[in-house]
Amino acid sequence: MAEDTWGLDPQVRYMRRVFASMEGAGNNLIASAGIAPFDERLRRFREMALVLFDKAWSSAIRKGIAADEEDAAVIYTHCLAHILSTRGIALPAGFLPTNEAIQALLKEVLR
Repeated sequence: MAEDTWGLDPQVRYMRRVFASMEGAGNNLIASAGIAPFDERLRRFREMALVLFDKAWSSAIRKGIAADEEDAAVIYTHCLAHILSTRGIALPAGFLPTNEAIQALLKEVLR
């Protein structure tokens, strides 16, 4: 049987860290908002946030604003927070991470 080297690829490892960081940040936001982890609305909210994230992440990479998994988590958290707030879900004050460059980028993407 051939050895599986997929998990050794540096790009695959990087993307796994990015997705893990995004997932952790999203779960923290959801818990802080008081949403049950098995709320049936979460799947749709996450799908919508991911669409926004894809736009914002690619733009952030092009502009040199985002460099690592922490930046991905910040961008995803802002995208998910935007989706939740537009659906009438109250978010805790001061929860979102502050990064002026990413916040300006998101204003541009969310127009």
